[in-house]
Amino acid sequence: MKRWIAANARTLLLAGILLPLFLLFVLVLVRSGPLAPVPVSLMTVTRQAVTPSLFGIGTVEARFTHRIGPTLTGRLLRIEVQPGDPVSAGQAVGTMDPVDLDDRVKAQEAALRRAEAAVSAVEAQIREAQARKTFAEGQAERYARLLATRAVSREDAEARRQELDVARAAFEAVRANLEVARYDVGRLRAERDGLLRQRANLELVSPITGLVARRDVDPGTTVVPGQPVLEVVEPDSIRLHVRFDQQRAAGLRAGLPARVMLRSLGTAPIPAQVVRVEPVADAVTEEVLAKVAFARLPATVPPLGELAEVTVDLPISPPAPVVLNSCLHRVDGQLGVWLLDNDRPLFRPVTTGAADLEGRVQILGGLEGGERVVLYSRKALRAGSRVKVVEHLPGKSP
Repeated sequence: MKRWIAANARTLLLAGILLPLFLLFVLVLVRSGPLAPVPVSLMTVTRQAVTPSLFGIGTVEARFTHRIGPTLTGRLLRIEVQPGDPVSAGQAVGTMDPVDLDDRVKAQEAALRRAEAAVSAVEAQIREAQARKTFAEGQAERYARLLATRAVSREDAEARRQELDVARAAFEAVRANLEVARYDVGRLRAERDGLLRQRANLELVSPITGLVARRDVDPGTTVVPGQPVLEVVEPDSIRLHVRFDQQRAAGLRAGLPARVMLRSLGTAPIPAQVVRVEPVADAVTEEVLAKVAFARLPATVPPLGELAEVTVDLPISPPAPVVLNSCLHRVDGQLGVWLLDNDRPLFRPVTTGAADLEGRVQILGGLEGGERVVLYSRKALRAGSRVKVVEHLPGKSP
């Protein structure tokens, strides 16, 4: 025996060293290695009502924007207001360079006065022609009576009738000249009024009481018809154009209350309301579009185009089993939760319903309430995995 031990002493020594190492390896493998139980925290499924909310990103816009510009091509002479200035309806906000328009108006005024003087002259002529015609009518009538008594010759009576015809023709000619002169006066007056309207259009006038949103042109720049110089918005028409995820937009409708967080103000949420849900969605971003109006416009009018965070409160849903969204997992294409069955995880598919912004999700099918489901796990679970229930996992919210 001693000889055998001596011969195998080296082997026995090696076995005595490797066996504890192997046992230590197995212990580590079982307690903290791949075979170790997975630490999990649990939550109890409760039945409660949920106030679902929608979160979207919106941009500040104005429902009514008035673009002010000239009706004729010209050079911008001056601007009276700057972006951010308030304006009132009818206020002059800028002026175009009239160039020679004032001189043309003066020339047209002179031509009009000349035509009116011509009308006065023709009216005097027509009074003179009327007097001659009246006198010729009297003479012709008197000579006709004298011819009946043979007091004058037929030639004298015919001469008076001829004078009457000449007087009548002269009267008609002068009356025609009066009509032509009056037409000239009307034409010149219309041309003068047209020039005056053009002159008035050189004054850029605000059509509303509002706020200057932007200025696109500087003085000295040539502007064409239809090109805006200034944009004026109505403060009461400022609202938000908001985008919501289509998958979460069920129940969104006009009239729902909303809360707006403007990035420039950084204050408490501003009350608002959904005024319209657009009938056309964005097919590229898969978003529903809606218009949200402020319940009361902030004292500091937000700049157009500013981004804002919008939260819309949907109607409260009836009580149902509720879990936190961290309990939900997708396994083999199915959405569900992990239950513990004899200390082993069991995956149960569920049907979800309304959810709020605090992470609570209603379960419409698959759970009844009272079950304990896995809230957090150190790593992904599988059916039959060994688990160890803990109160709290480091790095996870309680």
